[in-house]
Amino acid sequence: MSVAKIIEINASSKTSVEDAVRSGLKKVSETVKGIQGAWINETKVVTDGEGNITEWRVNLRVTFLVS
Repeated sequence: MSVAKIIEINASSKTSVEDAVRSGLKKVSETVKGIQGAWINETKVVTDGEGNITEWRVNLRVTFLVS
């Protein structure tokens, strides 16, 4: 029988949503082993005064197996 746990993390990138997800998962994988997947719970942007996107932010739910 397998047991999975879900943690929630926030990550950001100046480039794209994909880069934010990638960097968040890479950082989590430094301490969490057995990552099975993740889903984007929320996407946000930071803008400058003229409405240009300056940063992408994601809230991820990461699933991993507990041994």
